[in-house]
Amino acid sequence: MLTLRLTPYSSTTWTYDKGSYRTSDSTSAVAPYEHPLLEHLHVTDGERTLVIVRERVAERAVCEPGPRSLAPAMYDQAREAALRWPTDYVLIETAPNRPVRVTAGAARTTPLYLSHQDGVLHGSWEMSDLRRFAGALSPKEAARLLIYRPRYGTQTLFTGIQRLTERGTAIFGGDLHLHYPEPALHSSPRPLAPEADVLAAFTDAMDQSLDLRPLEPESTVFHLTGGFDSGTIATRAAQRFPGLLNTAALLVIGAGRDQQIRRRREMRSMLPFGRHDHIVDCLDNPPLHPDCARVQGQPLSPYEEPLHLPFSRLTALLRHHGARSVVTGLGGDEMVSLSPQESAATVLANAHITDKLPWLGPRSRASLEFADDGIAPPAQVNSITLLSLETTAPPLLRAGIWPLHPFTSPAMIRLGEELPLHWREFKALQRRQLDSLGLSHDVTRPVERESFVWLVQHSLRTYGAPLISGMLQHGSPLFDTGLVDPDGLRLTLRELTDRPYDEEFHAKLLQVIDLHLAARAFLT
Repeated sequence: MLTLRLTPYSSTTWTYDKGSYRTSDSTSAVAPYEHPLLEHLHVTDGERTLVIVRERVAERAVCEPGPRSLAPAMYDQAREAALRWPTDYVLIETAPNRPVRVTAGAARTTPLYLSHQDGVLHGSWEMSDLRRFAGALSPKEAARLLIYRPRYGTQTLFTGIQRLTERGTAIFGGDLHLHYPEPALHSSPRPLAPEADVLAAFTDAMDQSLDLRPLEPESTVFHLTGGFDSGTIATRAAQRFPGLLNTAALLVIGAGRDQQIRRRREMRSMLPFGRHDHIVDCLDNPPLHPDCARVQGQPLSPYEEPLHLPFSRLTALLRHHGARSVVTGLGGDEMVSLSPQESAATVLANAHITDKLPWLGPRSRASLEFADDGIAPPAQVNSITLLSLETTAPPLLRAGIWPLHPFTSPAMIRLGEELPLHWREFKALQRRQLDSLGLSHDVTRPVERESFVWLVQHSLRTYGAPLISGMLQHGSPLFDTGLVDPDGLRLTLRELTDRPYDEEFHAKLLQVIDLHLAARAFLT
């Protein structure tokens, strides 16, 4: 939600002009992302200064960006109030002869990557802004990504670029110290009262989430993929804003394609959505196509959407039609997820994965022993959801679109944590909510799998195989660092083209390609 350049032990007198904050000697600057759903301000007590960039909250006037002078006690109160803000925020604090501090809120919507050099701290939501600081590949982080076992923490793929995590604080006085917060407290499932109305509570939680920010229906598009999560949010919003909310989706290929078309058509016909339904057909926009910005060598973050081409084209389509915000169903899986104790088939994730990935290099295999070291403590929002939000945000922000994720609100998280197992298992909560709208079993209990699995298979065999051949012919930073074994990759390439496709293992080649392209774009 911002870019920054901070120089400690220099001027701490800030002014605002033409969309950015600057110190009197121009050694420090903060440029907020400009969007109707964001606001920014700064306060000072004559010594300390606090610059705040945050999501707006509904029914509150937009803050003016000009300086506010406060007495020291009032400044302290303002800082404490800023830390309790219910939506996403970043706070920047400066004071004479003190290190600078940057603090992120719990409701993360966008990433904030940090790098430093020559006594200056640089930060941006756009990783490519920090490309010149990218150092060597991090073996531990690369290994996590190569086996599809990401971990939320300060590390990124590049040693010179770090992530400020939720509720984390960066302290910079010439060297960078990133501090994790205390673990967030969570609730546990509990028995329902005899008169409990779970669907009413779910509806109320969705309404609280939708009402938290000043949503403008005319310029807001709802993802309506056909899935339960986006479906429950979008249908509830359509009830509240009849005829105003347009929808969007990627059309999958494979066995579930016709079913997805039917289910979406039924939801749109049964609920009062807006006139426009924006569709990008993945059949015509496969990932790894030569038109993809990642394939063309642009320095895209390795954490961005792996199916970059179809998602970026959908984003461009929405912006062309005037969208300024997009509402997703991200976080819905995690809201009703089962704990390891509740799962009937608890297994160690990826425990056997190294045996089936002959291309995994010796340095990656050695690093996996330490894969959980240094990760962030439990957050209010599930760590996998936080990483998903980081994946989604940059392509939208480049188009001037702000993402909204109702399932990550405190009301939704708390409800999900307290529900008994039978309301969470097999997404019973979302299914019953859609049942209550009179939607058919085709919508609430689909038979076919609607997935990108066939798209990934098609893309790997059509476009991925030549890219892997190019890696083997011309080399890769992944080979040079021992993260990927070229002989094992060559063997897997033959399997991909000559043998039946194995989704569990062959699909991970997409990550090999994406990390190769990211490493080449950032490091060469």
